[in-house]
Amino acid sequence: MARAASACGVPGEPGLRAPEQLRARLGDSRAARCIVGWRRRGWAERRRAWRAGAMASWAALSPSIVEYFEGEDSYRCGYCKNESGSRSNGMWAHSMTVQDYQDLIDRGWRRSGKYVYKPVMNQTCCPQYTIRCRPLQFQPSKSHKKVLKKMLKFLAKGEISKGNYEDDPMEPTMEDTVAGDFGLINKLDIQCDLKTLSGDLTESFDSEEKKKGKSPKKGASNEFIQSQDIEEKLGSGEPSHPVKMPMAPKPGKGADLSKPPCRKAKEIRKERKRLKLMQQNPAGEPEGFQAQGEPPSLFPPKANKSNQPKSLEDLIFESLPENASHKLEVRLVPVSFEDPEFKSSFSRSFSLYVKYQMAIHQDPPDECGKTEFTRFLCSSPLEAENPPNGPDCGYGSFHQQYWLDGRIIAVGVIDILPYCVSSVYLYYDPDYSFLSLGVYSALREIAFTRQLHQKTSQLSYYYMGFYIHSCPKMKYKGQYRPSDLLCPETYVWVPIEQCLPSLENSKYCRFNRDPEAVDEGRSKDPDRLQVFYKKAIMPYGVYKKQQKDPGEEAAVLQYARLVGQTCSERMLLFRN
Repeated sequence: MARAASACGVPGEPGLRAPEQLRARLGDSRAARCIVGWRRRGWAERRRAWRAGAMASWAALSPSIVEYFEGEDSYRCGYCKNESGSRSNGMWAHSMTVQDYQDLIDRGWRRSGKYVYKPVMNQTCCPQYTIRCRPLQFQPSKSHKKVLKKMLKFLAKGEISKGNYEDDPMEPTMEDTVAGDFGLINKLDIQCDLKTLSGDLTESFDSEEKKKGKSPKKGASNEFIQSQDIEEKLGSGEPSHPVKMPMAPKPGKGADLSKPPCRKAKEIRKERKRLKLMQQNPAGEPEGFQAQGEPPSLFPPKANKSNQPKSLEDLIFESLPENASHKLEVRLVPVSFEDPEFKSSFSRSFSLYVKYQMAIHQDPPDECGKTEFTRFLCSSPLEAENPPNGPDCGYGSFHQQYWLDGRIIAVGVIDILPYCVSSVYLYYDPDYSFLSLGVYSALREIAFTRQLHQKTSQLSYYYMGFYIHSCPKMKYKGQYRPSDLLCPETYVWVPIEQCLPSLENSKYCRFNRDPEAVDEGRSKDPDRLQVFYKKAIMPYGVYKKQQKDPGEEAAVLQYARLVGQTCSERMLLFRN
């Protein structure tokens, strides 16, 4: 992202491009027209409007507000390097509720900064399938345990392991977001005059209050929206569920991911002995073991527990000696410049980002500036929410900072949503690559999801972004099991083991094997879609009567089809 965002800079305006350069690079696409329009209207003026706090004023009282870019754009693929093979639909999210974003990622969308995009799965060169891990059933593999033990040895004794440090990476690469020139969009607040939009929305909500015979009170609209969101969280349930399919994976191809976890020979021998003793004593009573001539201490009351594999938490939080060589602390910081901890650690976090981009992605210093960093990893459309039934930290976007002996060595960017923790990005100090921080942070985030689940029972999944089977370096995500892939046509979750045989034969697959199954959340009544137009919120059925542009309906219907009926009725689609 940062690499693509700052090439061809205009002198005096870092990161911006001249209109003619944009036209040449992006053609006459919707994105190019919007960006060129922005450039002509004046970047400085827009930035002042943004800084004036217009966004904050209407985000507090509005539902999600998005601006959809009709059509499909082609980009250079970051995986197979096809110059125009990557295809996606996108929209700019001026603000977004966590429930709406949860529903969108359950339909294959994903955000980078405030740009939210959805790959065109049956056309893009490297199909990107949404993948989620089930933390409640997760058991660390042998390689995962090695990483955790390596960290414990380093903290306890300062031992540094030799060998391949990142043989099982878990950080998204720059190409794990939209490739090509989408980074340009991430630098801009597209098209809407936010001051006008702020006033329009305030006026719209105030007029609604007056119609109801109520005087508009400060925070009244915000309270209404929040209470509505809470009711939806309580009553809607999880939007998508796994599909039960009896088909077993074929042997051979994909067998590495479908095999059960390896067990030590010692554990197998113990299990066989236990089963043999139980067969000799069908009652299964403890004293029966002694009756077979076994010593009383062979199966003490706690022996079975001690023979069980250690949990993820046991491995992560294993006690260290008092004279441990190092101290590691993980801090969860809200992504907000109003948060004192985020603000005080911003410079150190940014310096780490620059070091990471230069060492890992070979970016020159002028291409990983503070603007790119802020837009990409510190600017989120998600509104922070703290409902009483939610986690103690609330919902929204966060930086999970890893502090080693008083300095930041890694930052995991995550979104905490009603049903999941969604991993956005990870950057770390290359000097500590020997700790396999990509794997370690993923395991910490899985454990963190389990911790949040204890307070908020519906929050029980860990979303890892996209799984790309056709790209070898992106297949590692399938090793965090059990995990599911999202069917790109019916938007139901299917265990990855059942998807692998199909993916071996074809890049693009419909995972739901029921030929009669359809997208249950599809747009069924586009006229109920909510539009924000000329200081008013109205259903699309009313809005379309005022339009004469024949291309307008096609764009709105495409948007409705991609976001689904529920989101189309909750989110406001800005039209000008």
